[in-house]
Amino acid sequence: MKLLIDMNLSPRWAEFLNRAGWETVHWSLVGKASATDSELMGYAAQHDQVVITYDLDFAAILAATHGHKPSVVQLRTDNLDTRVVGEKLVSALKELQHELESGALVTIDPRRTRVRLLPLKRESGSAN
Repeated sequence: MKLLIDMNLSPRWAEFLNRAGWETVHWSLVGKASATDSELMGYAAQHDQVVITYDLDFAAILAATHGHKPSVVQLRTDNLDTRVVGEKLVSALKELQHELESGALVTIDPRRTRVRLLPLKRESGSAN
């Protein structure tokens, strides 16, 4: 499984995840800093990469497009230091590898990890 780190996360994340055994690249090495989220998503889908981000817009893009790929992992924490949340991310990547390879939106916060399979469907009880 290959990973693509969004611009809103430090390049240290790519270094950390490469050391943990994941083939990882930071967007700054493959794309323009001014690229839209949709461009980054297109690149990740084309290169079969999972996007790691702090940005909620990727979930909105997946919901709006009913996309099957790329998978997205959202980090939802105030402290984005690899020493604080890195092991939780690595654990989630290992545990959820099959789901991420098939298409999933994973949200990791300090209390829990939430997985939604792609394509995203409106949750029951949601208004139109």
